[in-house]
Amino acid sequence: MLDITPAFTDLAHRLQHERAIARSQSKGGAVAQSEPGKLAPEGQGSDGPSPSDAELAQLHIRVIALENLVIAMLARGSDRQLELASEMADYISPRAGFTPHRLTIGAAAQMNSLAERAGRFRRGPQSQGRETPRRRR
Repeated sequence: MLDITPAFTDLAHRLQHERAIARSQSKGGAVAQSEPGKLAPEGQGSDGPSPSDAELAQLHIRVIALENLVIAMLARGSDRQLELASEMADYISPRAGFTPHRLTIGAAAQMNSLAERAGRFRRGPQSQGRETPRRRR
């Protein structure tokens, strides 16, 4: 297993990273005593101040970039890697007898979407409903 230790230049990012790792190691990233759609009041059980609009915009940009990188890697990866992405989406989907969580359902749907989009890139532009560009002579 690879041991990748991030090199943070400031304390705030390192602490944020450590809190995220701690959450992911307990209950699959769920925050204790959380209910779907219900947020903790400000200052009670939160990990700090609410992110600013600029921080949220930056996170949105990063998510878009990461989604596109995942699509590119799956498009050039093996068939097994593409299957594995779909299997992981099935794995996190709610199973009988368990309470469905809207974030997990959304994550599974997003993973399936990424795998589907990567599949379209594997087949080429013709399968995407676009014409192949012609070169001028």
